[in-house]
Amino acid sequence: MSLILKTFLFKYLSVAFIIVAAALTVCAQKPKASPTPPPPEDTQGSVRIPIRRVRLPITVTDKKGQFVPGLTKNDFVVLEDKIPQTIETFSDDLSQTTPLFIAVLMDTSPSTAGKLKFQQESAMNFIQTVVKPRKDRVLFGTFDDEITLLQDFTDKLDLLDKAVYGVKKMGKQTALYDAVWQFCDEKMRSVPGRRVLLLVTDGEDTYSRANIRDAIDIAQRTETTIFAISTKAGFLATVPGVEAGQVSDKKDRDLQTLAEETGGMAFFTGDMLSLERSFTKISKELRAQYLVTYDPTNKSYDGTFRKIDVKLSDGHGDLKVRTKRGYKAIADSVMP
Repeated sequence: MSLILKTFLFKYLSVAFIIVAAALTVCAQKPKASPTPPPPEDTQGSVRIPIRRVRLPITVTDKKGQFVPGLTKNDFVVLEDKIPQTIETFSDDLSQTTPLFIAVLMDTSPSTAGKLKFQQESAMNFIQTVVKPRKDRVLFGTFDDEITLLQDFTDKLDLLDKAVYGVKKMGKQTALYDAVWQFCDEKMRSVPGRRVLLLVTDGEDTYSRANIRDAIDIAQRTETTIFAISTKAGFLATVPGVEAGQVSDKKDRDLQTLAEETGGMAFFTGDMLSLERSFTKISKELRAQYLVTYDPTNKSYDGTFRKIDVKLSDGHGDLKVRTKRGYKAIADSVMP
């Protein structure tokens, strides 16, 4: 082989070696993307989706509306679409075992103009009454034509106070149902504990893409209980023809439905004293609830609505049971 050819080959191989070495160095420095593992398959080749347990916070009251303690797992009968379900876990001491994650959402739309101070006082009184320091967590947000998170989950009351009383501006529209959807989907599904959403609003929605059924659906699927404080009567100034505590029109009924179908309640009041009693009632309820989980017998995710009915065994006919009324069977993921 001639000297010229040997020299050419040497230079060619040297350049190729340098290029390969540089490529290997770059590959070594670049982080590798973790592959997404395929879902497990059964022997027939069909995809299996892990079934999520259904979790039910349950409130039991007597004829006077007082909370009833001391019931056991055997006192409850859980039905899904009229089919009895097997209770897997049962707890009757939630105040000690399960933290609360509470989203407080305040309406800052034009229809609440003039009630800002009342709403702020309502929000902070609720937080101070219900939240257990160093255990429970609260976030605070507002909704109008925009949905804004002003303080993420925290147990620090000074941060919450600053966020609540820092609200100065009102928006142009009311995206109530969009706010419920967004906070349930983005915040509530990923927290480990009981989930509560408080709405401080007059109940009117003028701007949402979502509707009331969408809002109820996402709350039920993320196991979020909704309580609502209606501000329709304001504070020390009533709306003509409207009495505090009166459910008078469609927006009131919608607010009531939104709360009741997720296991909560709506309160219609126009003075702070009555409101504080409502907060105390909510606080006592959240500490007196029972928590039941079950593995549904119908394991298909077909998008149908599964109606839940919780009853008490014989001998408790004078007691009232309240929990969410069902859920839509859609494949989903929620923190246990």
